[in-house]
Amino acid sequence: MCGIAGYLGTRSASPILLDCLKQLEYRGYDSAGVGLQLADGIQITRSVDRLSGLEAKLGRLNGQGSAARVGIGHTRWATHGRPSELNAHPQSSLDGKVVVVHNGIFENFLELRAELSAYGLSPISQTDTECFPLLVSMLMREGMDFGQAFAAAVRRMRGNYSVLCLHAEHPDRMLLARSGPTLGVGFGVGEYFVASDAAPLLPHTREVAFLEDGDVAELNLDGLTVLDRNAAVVERASVHIDWELGAVELNGYRHFMHKEIFEQPEALARTLEAHLDGDVVALGLSELEGSFRDLEHIAIVACGTSWHAGLVGKFLIEQLARVPVDVDYASEFRYRSPIVSNRTLALAITQSGETADTIAALRDAKQCGARTLAICNVVGAQIARLAEATLFTRAGPEIGVASTKAFTTELALLALLALHIGRVRGTMTAELGAELVRGLRALPAQIEHVHGLEDAIEQLAGARQATTNALYLGRGSLYPIALEGALKLKEISYIHAEGYPAGELEHGPMALIDPALQVVALMPRDEHRERTLSNLKQAAARGAKIVAFVSEGERGLDGVAEAILELPLTHPSLAPILYAVPLQLFAYHVARLRGCDVDRPRNLAKSVTVE
Repeated sequence: MCGIAGYLGTRSASPILLDCLKQLEYRGYDSAGVGLQLADGIQITRSVDRLSGLEAKLGRLNGQGSAARVGIGHTRWATHGRPSELNAHPQSSLDGKVVVVHNGIFENFLELRAELSAYGLSPISQTDTECFPLLVSMLMREGMDFGQAFAAAVRRMRGNYSVLCLHAEHPDRMLLARSGPTLGVGFGVGEYFVASDAAPLLPHTREVAFLEDGDVAELNLDGLTVLDRNAAVVERASVHIDWELGAVELNGYRHFMHKEIFEQPEALARTLEAHLDGDVVALGLSELEGSFRDLEHIAIVACGTSWHAGLVGKFLIEQLARVPVDVDYASEFRYRSPIVSNRTLALAITQSGETADTIAALRDAKQCGARTLAICNVVGAQIARLAEATLFTRAGPEIGVASTKAFTTELALLALLALHIGRVRGTMTAELGAELVRGLRALPAQIEHVHGLEDAIEQLAGARQATTNALYLGRGSLYPIALEGALKLKEISYIHAEGYPAGELEHGPMALIDPALQVVALMPRDEHRERTLSNLKQAAARGAKIVAFVSEGERGLDGVAEAILELPLTHPSLAPILYAVPLQLFAYHVARLRGCDVDRPRNLAKSVTVE
């Protein structure tokens, strides 16, 4: 949920850390700070005015930190203690010698606070993080050296976390540990970069090694030394990150969300090309191929937008592969004693690969004997090491907190997975398979057509920016897109919005309808069209103000909907991918016109690494 960064090399660390933190701000923006290794100690600078405030503070130090060639930085999403300079990172020992930045959570921090207080090292902040540098300091007082104390402190911590640590008396050394959230080390020429995401490393290097769970490492000018959870020296091979540098820059767009909405045709095309060979779906799931024919059940676990993708996946898999599918909020999966076996495929969907609840749910399913598969957008993510196999989307870096291109590429992979399992099990015709592949290949161009409707969508948004409540309606596999559209509106514009199956309108939501309620309807030309049309006529008769997204050529809503937007005709099974895009644009423009911080909505972070 937080972003951490580090630099060790021959250049000034301060501007490099600031640039890295700007790329990580989507992970948390309650406060930010840096710790710079100077000749006379570690200079800590923190601010609650986001990165602009931190940058201004560093500028007022008259270049005192420019000599630092080693430093660590942090952008915070508060979990323990309100946003304040006292609670901002870096956190330090009481003597200021041990300095730490931390992503994640220390679950046993109350126990540690009590122990440290009894020792005479009482924490002064409200954070769980402060326990770590205090514990390292205590262990060094008891005779351990810096490296030993760091490793011992790591062993004492419980929870999901990654940590960077400096010591004032040990210059040119940075200690690292990972137990959950991603931590990558980028290799330059005589310099090293560390970050909790690959994106901030791209301007400096494409060669990145990711630490694994349980690793404790030291970084110095001689290189990276890694000890695994058994304290054995291991080498973590670097991987080449092929994301385009422009993917983490605005390139003339007003917001990253806006840019990422418009990157969807290219992202979808990359994802499809990576997994299609002509009409053949080539997923590279050799670890799982033998289990697909005998599957009795698929359990999808996910959170937020990825959960909505899972709901669409349920429709696709049950239709094409004829396997029963459950879709659970990952945070609830463990609490209902789910029935899984070795003929269950547990499928985890997570854009970041770090979502704590999703990781925990997949781990529980695996322990119960289920086969495991993940869909993820981030190379080196924790989920990819836990699952037997991983399908990577090719969305590229997604900086905006509200997911757009990661969502539609997840949907594309779910469609490919359903196609593949259906072919293995012989539950679908060759003609249907070929038709769906053609439909998938057509989607990038169709989404570009939707982008051409932006002016009309912006006008719709302008007329509705003052609304306080919205109801999104869809049937079948468009119901999850109604949920997703409502989520997009609420998370970036702060307007209350709910998604409902259109058939449930008369079972409660109809009571809410009045001229002040905005109704957003999804009505493609499919088997549900007539019933959805009937629902909308009933709503209109009671004064509902309806915006309808329909297939091109639709005329049945004349006189029913206030505004009608026609979308290209696509295969009904693939309509969720197409219909998600105008809802993203609608939410974006409503939020922009309301003056909201589109890329960094209040109280939200891109990657949720705590349960």
